[in-house]
Amino acid sequence: MSLSATILARGPWPAERVHASWHEEHYEPPEHHAEAADAAIAALRERGSPSHDGLAARLVAHTVRDDRLVLELQPVRWALRLVEGDASSSVAALCVTRAADGRWLAGRRSAWLSSWAGRWALGAGGAVDLGESPADTLARELDEEWSVAPERLSVEALVRLGHGLVMLVGLAWLPEGAEVTMDDEHDAYAWWPADVEQWPGEADEPLRRMATLLAAR
Repeated sequence: MSLSATILARGPWPAERVHASWHEEHYEPPEHHAEAADAAIAALRERGSPSHDGLAARLVAHTVRDDRLVLELQPVRWALRLVEGDASSSVAALCVTRAADGRWLAGRRSAWLSSWAGRWALGAGGAVDLGESPADTLARELDEEWSVAPERLSVEALVRLGHGLVMLVGLAWLPEGAEVTMDDEHDAYAWWPADVEQWPGEADEPLRRMATLLAAR
């Protein structure tokens, strides 16, 4: 899976300045993509993953106007994001999370997950639910994965990864003294130093680049 990325739009925007409208028609993939999605779901079940198929969001178009990010979305089969080389512009939200003193919340993703299994990631992330605004997904995923709410939250960028997955990247700052509780999508977590250059060896280069860009803003 390619981690190369293209920035489609760059903020920051307050979460309330990100708006989403949903088309009624569902995305119909090419037949070979549907078959590949079926195979991906079957492979997950064979290795004991509780991941299940359903409906999520696909990016149709986006515009930036009047200091707002406006997203046009349509329902898409969730499993299409698993198709190698072409995620059908499925949308995911990534909520990079920092403590009040600037440390970064990092979690190692459990082996049963459908993507980036066993790798360290920043904050929380996941698919956009049907009818949901991706800006709302950021706070929802942070609550579901870490049982914590941000003191402030911004939307930093809309990014397309090399394999066609679109990510809405947000930045959450936690209140002083906030404590996190890890969910079963992670098997370990750590607070990495505020200074990215002091991060441990398990922090890979894409994570370092992302954090450096966010810190610079």
